[in-house]
Amino acid sequence: MTLQDKLDAFKADFKGGKAPYFAPPDIHPVMERATAELIASGQAGRALKAGDRAPEFTLADPDGKAVSSADLLARGPLVISFYRGVWCPYCNLELQALQESLPRFRELGANLLAISPQTAPNSRKSQRQNKLDFPILSDVRNEVAAAFGLRFSLPDYLIELYKRLKNDLPAFNDDPAWTLPMPARYVIGQDGVIAYAEVNPDYTRRPEPESLLPVLQHLLAAK
Repeated sequence: MTLQDKLDAFKADFKGGKAPYFAPPDIHPVMERATAELIASGQAGRALKAGDRAPEFTLADPDGKAVSSADLLARGPLVISFYRGVWCPYCNLELQALQESLPRFRELGANLLAISPQTAPNSRKSQRQNKLDFPILSDVRNEVAAAFGLRFSLPDYLIELYKRLKNDLPAFNDDPAWTLPMPARYVIGQDGVIAYAEVNPDYTRRPEPESLLPVLQHLLAAK
């Protein structure tokens, strides 16, 4: 089963209220409205894309260790997944799929990391519950996401829904701002140029990890 098949199956169960998902049915139109408005805003088209130079960054891993994109790129290409947080089931399914592809990424000389705005304890929870062998970095206030053009503010009606669902982003992220990154996947070459970019304002859709392999093979051959 592909990653998107798993995401679609989860979405169907969630919308259908199948156990263990008992979300009130009236929440779905609200979420769909927010997604449609984000798509219509055109922000995804303004995010960094293939051919752009990636901004350098240094972020902390769950143990407080500084991780530098420049240091990682000195060793090989860099695969980055921007995701919303441990509270997002779609993100967790994506992280698990990336973990499955991690050995192949490493065979092609690439490093993999994930970036979210959540606090270190929540990043540790992400790593633990998804059994990840790659680092999750805390992007405080979504500043790196903003540099990539991914940060957006939640509309007021969606904030109210999140509060109703006890999805307290200020607590998850230790940040009073209600912002998130659009889910995105990047491959950055050792020259600092983005070789692959996939940004989708619909958080229920994610690219297959295998789609990165031809890009990494090309970078390895060029090297």
